[in-house]
Parts: sequence; C-alpha cells; structure tokens
Amino acid sequence: MNNSVLGSIATFGVYLAVMVAIGLWVYKRTVSQSDFVLGGRQLNPWVAGLSANASDFSGWLLLGLPGAIYVSGLGEAWIAVGLACGFAGSWILLAPRLRVYTERVTDSRVGGDSDSLTLSSFLENRFNDRTRLLRGISAVLIIVFYFFYVASGLVAMAALFDQVFGLAPAPAIAIGLSIVVLYTVLGGFLAVSYTDVIQAAMMWLALLAVPVMAIVALGGFGGVSASVSEKHDGLMSAVGGAALDPELGAWAATDTLGWVVIVSGLAWGLGYFGQPHILARFMGIRSVKDIRVAGTVSVAWAVTAMALAVLVGFIGIAYFDTPLENPEQVFPQLIEALTHPLVAGILLAAILAAVMSTADSQLLVAASSLTEDGYKAFVNRDADPRTLLWISRGTVLAVAIAAAGIALWGNQSVMDLVGYAWAGFGAGFGPVLLLAMFWKRMTAVGAIAGMVVGGGTAILWDILDTNYFGTGLYAMVPAVILSFVAIVLLNGLGRVTGAMESDFDRVEAEVRAAKSGSAPDGVSAG
Repeated sequence: MNNSVLGSIATFGVYLAVMVAIGLWVYKRTVSQSDFVLGGRQLNPWVAGLSANASDFSGWLLLGLPGAIYVSGLGEAWIAVGLACGFAGSWILLAPRLRVYTERVTDSRVGGDSDSLTLSSFLENRFNDRTRLLRGISAVLIIVFYFFYVASGLVAMAALFDQVFGLAPAPAIAIGLSIVVLYTVLGGFLAVSYTDVIQAAMMWLALLAVPVMAIVALGGFGGVSASVSEKHDGLMSAVGGAALDPELGAWAATDTLGWVVIVSGLAWGLGYFGQPHILARFMGIRSVKDIRVAGTVSVAWAVTAMALAVLVGFIGIAYFDTPLENPEQVFPQLIEALTHPLVAGILLAAILAAVMSTADSQLLVAASSLTEDGYKAFVNRDADPRTLLWISRGTVLAVAIAAAGIALWGNQSVMDLVGYAWAGFGAGFGPVLLLAMFWKRMTAVGAIAGMVVGGGTAILWDILDTNYFGTGLYAMVPAVILSFVAIVLLNGLGRVTGAMESDFDRVEAEVRAAKSGSAPDGVSAG
C-alpha cells in the first residue's frame, strides 16, 4: 500500500469520523418530527446559506462541470451562468415568502397555523385541498425523482473510491452511504445542516487550492491560455466549436453552439425554484430578517465556486498531454498529480464532501415526504411526533437502499442523472411554487395541473424528442413552459376560499414588515 493510499485513508477516516460526531452531538436536540425535518426552524444565516450551497452543489460541481469544460471548453459554461442567475433569483423571490408561508398557512384540516414541514403539506394547506390529491401527487414526484438524484451522488462516490482506493462500486457505495445514513438518522436536519457548513468550506477551498498550484506549475494564466489554445481554438469560445474526440485522442472541430444549446444551458437556472432539498433551507432559517445575509453568503459562494470549477476544466486541458479516458475525473487526477499524498487525501475528501452533502439532504427530504405525506397523511393522521421521528429514520435507510440499486445497476453518468432529476423538480414544482407565492387567485386545480404537466413532460421529453422532434432541447424548457400554460388554463376550474385569501394577505404583510424592519422581534422568526 503506497503513501498516497495511506494518506487518503487517514484523511477520509478523520473526515468521516467528524461527520458522525456531529450527528451524535445533535442527536439529543432532535426530539420531534419538526426537529428532524426542519431543525425547529432555527438555522442562523451563515449555516442556512452555506448549507443551501452544500446541499445543492454535489459531485456535479467537482466532477461533472470540470469534466464538461474539459470535453468542450467554454461553451459548456452556459449552464453555470444559468445556475448563478437562478440561484440568486430563488433567494430573492422564494425565500422570504416560503419561510413565512409554510409556517403561517392555515391547516386545511384543523385550522390555525399549520407549520407545514414539507412542500407537499404546504401545497395542500396553501390551496385548502381536502382531497389529498395535491399532496399525494407532489409526494410521488419527490420520491421518484430523488431516487435518481441520490443515485447520481452514489455514482460519483463510486468513481471517487475507485480512483483513490481501487474499490469496486458495491463496497464503495456501501461504505460512503453507511456514513451518510448514520449521521442523517442520528441528527436529521440539524446534523445535515451543520455537516454541510464543513463540507461547503472543504469544497470551496479545494477548488481554490488546485487551480493555484496548477497555474504556478504552468507558468501563470498566460501559460494555461496558450496551452488550451494549442489544443484547439474553439475551446476558448463561448459558442463552442471544439470537442474531445475519444477515437482521435484529441480535440476536433465541431459545429458552434446554436440557440438550442445556449437556451438549454441557461434553463438549468429555472430548476432552483423547485428543488425541495434547497428550499428546505429557506423554510428552516430562523427569520426572514436573516435571509438577506444568508442569500449574499450563499450566492457569493456559488458564483465563485462555479467559476473555479470552470477554471479546473481548462487547467486539465492544459496540464495533461494525453487526454483523459474519463473527463469527469479531471479534478481528482489534478489533485493526485500536483500534491503530496497527505494533501491529496484532504483535497480528495472534499469531493466526498460534495457528494455526501447533497445525498444527505436528499435522503432527508425523501424520507420526510414518505413519513409526512405518506404515513401521516394517509395512514395515521394523529400519529405521535416521536413515532413519526422514528419512522422518518427508518425511511432514510429505505430510500438509501433503493437509490443504491439505481446507482449500481444503471449505466448513466453523473451529469445525465442530475439533469433528469433537476428538470423533474424544476418543472414539477418551480412554476407551481412561484405562482403560489405571488398569485392570490391560484387554486388547487391549477397547482395539480402544473405539477402533472411539468413533471410528466420532464419524464417523457427525452423519449419524445429523440423519436419525433429531434430538437436536442433540455427537458426543462418545454416542461416549465407547459407547466405555466397548464396552470393558467385550468386554474379557473378550482375555487379560492376566504381562508386562502386571508393567508395570502397576512403573509404579504408579514414579509413586507420583516423586510422593512418594522416587524417586532419574533414575528418573522416564528
């Protein structure tokens, strides 16, 4: 066993031990279903902001994005531009209202403030849907798409363990997933959020350290730019024109990017309005007054991290004389090539942190949906909070096992799995939530139509486009458009109750008061 492997084992071991220790630390603070799902809505702005980042930017940031840049150059950065805009927009448009609305909306069954813990329960209460149809459909969307989303993280985890330790996928996934499940089961939302802060710091520092070392080795930015241009001029163009040809073992000319590719890349930003694991941070922050600080921290981290990830992709093109067989391994390969084994272990642990920080949040949301929107809503409406807590812990394990099966027996890349789930959530929930926050006259029928049409289009688009349309357009674009159309066209079939109107006005007033600073202490903190 060489020094590199020993160093990685040591640093990975310390990192994993710290994650479990945090889970044990917050175990006694997690005594109810509300604590497990949203941490009692007590996240401070720094934890909320960084946790939103860590739960969002998974292995895609450290593996998928650098790999895409490595293959096709700057043309792939349109996705990062779209994501930056969408992320900022979600903090500005959704965060304040979602924080207040999910807590204040009237319970459709018993009256009074509902303190909705999941998006599904919020939507049921927001639209006073006593049929439970809205809650059931949204829960199904959450569970189905999270199986694929968690699986994307496990594929990245397996690739990392193979790269570092030479482990086969099954034991690699078993080891990593066991740790994630352990601290998530122990501490729930608080454990996930506090570990996210450490993981976000590790990811950002690793993305900074590797480019600094590589740029020095390559003779500065000029050396990097010159080397990339030597491989192919089209790599530095924002509209593309080059791509890695595996058969040639070199970058070759391709068509420049058309509007379809650019629009598809930018459309990724729309997904932020419907990602339950990110929106949970908006719901869990302690006060609307804290959202400005949290959003500033979060967006600054996201923009700089994505810029550094794009830089990593270019550095990989410049640094390696022979093209890599697996472009998504460009970041790990640079780490091993540039650093001492002990340092390499620390930096590689940051990739594991990226994977785990998203997988834990997604497991938690999926398990919460199964418990709150399945067991509590349809089996035992008056279940004891302690009982729900333990059912949630059990469902974390069940979802983890199902996602592991998809990761082990599927054959898709990290980017493919993320893209599929991202479009599903973005189109299934994004238009519905945006209009639910800002359209007083929206009804349950409109919400159901938007979720069914948006989520259904995201599922079916690739099949239809491949066989009939041939546009190459990312599913997010038609799915979001059709979701908005369905909501507007069918909304009139439902009705707006007096409670719905009263809730909307009350939330609007509370959000305005909190933003202006005129609300008394505690009003926006719940």
